[in-house]
Amino acid sequence: MATMDDSDEAQAGGRQKLKEAMALFQEAYQEQMRGNLDEAIALYTRSIEILPTAEGYTFRGWTHSFQGRIEEAIADCLKAIEVDPSFGNPYNDIGAYLVEQDRLDAAIVWFERALQAPRYESYCFPHFNLGRVYERKKMFSRALVEYRAALQADARHIGARHAVGRLCRMMN
Repeated sequence: MATMDDSDEAQAGGRQKLKEAMALFQEAYQEQMRGNLDEAIALYTRSIEILPTAEGYTFRGWTHSFQGRIEEAIADCLKAIEVDPSFGNPYNDIGAYLVEQDRLDAAIVWFERALQAPRYESYCFPHFNLGRVYERKKMFSRALVEYRAALQADARHIGARHAVGRLCRMMN
């Protein structure tokens, strides 16, 4: 039977693992921003080995994408979703990777899932990405709706602002 002391030790151990994993994650992110992609991937991997997180998998996938390793990026995002289905970033990222592969219809589903995710810092990205897809599909009215939704989510999104202006000029 577990005692209160056992529970306290387990909680302390869990906090320590979280602290170690987050430190490695932060270090990985810094290496990624410096362009040291192999080192970033190694650090994200170590972070995940200590404590698998949706963020760890998503950011490792993002780093794989910088190397053109799209299938690995998608696989990491799918793992992120397994760890935490409420985290919106991997849904949007999968959609973005599918757009890179010119799989526009498949991407739409993932952007829509990102918009439904309860834990997402900026819904402007899936709206903007949906706008890009609809514009490429020559569905200009739908694209305009999504670009405007991106601006509503983040009025500072320059890409969305330019896209709204471009489409308005084109449609008039």
